[in-house]
Amino acid sequence: MGPSLTTTLIVIPALNEERAITGVLHELALCCPDADVLVVDDGSSDGTGAAAEALGVPVVRLPFNLGVGGAMRAGYRHALRHRYRAVVQVDADGQHDASYIPRLVAELGSADLVIGARFAGEGRYSAGRGPRRWAMSMLAAVLSRLAGTRLTDTTSGFRAAGPRAIEVFAEHYPAEYLGDTVESLVIAVRSGCTVRQVPVAMRPRAAGRSSQSPLRASVYLLRAFVALGLALVRRWTPTSPARSS
Repeated sequence: MGPSLTTTLIVIPALNEERAITGVLHELALCCPDADVLVVDDGSSDGTGAAAEALGVPVVRLPFNLGVGGAMRAGYRHALRHRYRAVVQVDADGQHDASYIPRLVAELGSADLVIGARFAGEGRYSAGRGPRRWAMSMLAAVLSRLAGTRLTDTTSGFRAAGPRAIEVFAEHYPAEYLGDTVESLVIAVRSGCTVRQVPVAMRPRAAGRSSQSPLRASVYLLRAFVALGLALVRRWTPTSPARSS
């Protein structure tokens, strides 16, 4: 039997999301009232942390911006310390639909890491056109072969991790740029974790603007392939056997 929402920690890495995070937290309380929530304030310069604390949500404040990877490593270490059996990563900008979280957690009964996939037949989210689409398809093909299962959205940050993946990620989750997506998948697979995906629909961000532009997107994808190449030549193993209870 897999984890339940009562043993689940929802981790929200957040950077300057004061305008969006209140709505995200209200939706989580509505859809997942039995799960615990932790906001990791990744060096925000606005009131992101204060907005979460005003709703009674625990906040870990990082002294400066570490990026999503560094924020999630802090979340995984908190989860391991407090013996949670599942961690769900949710963006602070409102793009992730909390109603899918029970489905992601349920799938952990047969997998160690479950990805909420945008390009798997649910919703109308598009991978774009031209080089971006080709690059995303190539990343998916390589990582699908590595994982031994079909993966269509290897850069999705909407994920659920079970006990084995939590232990691996608490020790090895990459804090470098892009580590939270492509490289973390390689680490999981190379550490013996089983990866699956669940189709999800995603929404436009609730407030603010995306930091991505066509140029940034191209650089992102180029660096994704560099990260993939580096991750493939490194050996990742847990420091100790994952807990089975």
